[in-house]
Amino acid sequence: MMFIVRTDGPRPDLAVKMVRRATDGSGKTDYFCVGDAGNLPVVPIHDGWYADDTGGGVAIFGQGKFWEVRDTPFSIVEADNGVAEKAAQPVAEIVNVRGAIFGV
Repeated sequence: MMFIVRTDGPRPDLAVKMVRRATDGSGKTDYFCVGDAGNLPVVPIHDGWYADDTGGGVAIFGQGKFWEVRDTPFSIVEADNGVAEKAAQPVAEIVNVRGAIFGV
């Protein structure tokens, strides 16, 4: 699970995947972290693209459960293990939707 710690204090003692200036104009720093937030000031995260200050960013989906760190919008540098685990699960049954609907 990824979350944002927004602070003007020291870097959090967590696995930090990306750092950027906060987008709210507060002068604080956003740390995109994985792990246990504890009592740190956490900003809610939603599905979408969070750009960094250098042209890359983090793609979030599954409400923070799945993420990809990218150095450009199209090249993945690091991804969480959850995506690979989901992709490796066998498909229970393949359904011919056209045949099921139209009998073809």
